[in-house]
Amino acid sequence: MARRFRGSEEVKVDAKGRVSIPAKFRRVFEASDPDWVNGRRPQLVIVYGTRDWKHLQLFTIEAMDEIDAGISRMPRGSAERNLLENIYHGHAEETDIDGDGRLVLPQKLREKIGLVDGAFFISAGDSLKVWTPEAYAEEERRLEELVPDFEPGADPLSLLNAAGAGAAAPMAGGGD
Repeated sequence: MARRFRGSEEVKVDAKGRVSIPAKFRRVFEASDPDWVNGRRPQLVIVYGTRDWKHLQLFTIEAMDEIDAGISRMPRGSAERNLLENIYHGHAEETDIDGDGRLVLPQKLREKIGLVDGAFFISAGDSLKVWTPEAYAEEERRLEELVPDFEPGADPLSLLNAAGAGAAAPMAGGGD
């Protein structure tokens, strides 16, 4: 299994659209690029999605290979395959991280999400989402509205049981 991204970081964006990729994130891109060796630039794929996306999504090469394999298994010509091909092939850019640990975000992508002088990276397992700090704050408020009401002390991992992921039984509330 490929390494996963963990955490979040806010970084500066320079006038040329360069952002420094924090070392902890660069290591995941390196480990998840089968062609990467020390001294080479780790590859990744930027997906900018449909009109309503307010973020960019940076996928590792291994993650994009899994997505491509899944799309290839879908029936040709199906609406679902066409949609996924449009998003993950047509609205995507292959790129790399330069020798200084920076990623150059093309102007059209910066304009699409309104990125000017600051970027917020948030981990999403095998990808990183890139938001403006303001747009992410709005997204976080929206996500908080989706969180179910837990009893005090309840374990949020209990949501995995509802998804059929086979996690441990939910912990009972409070009790302290």
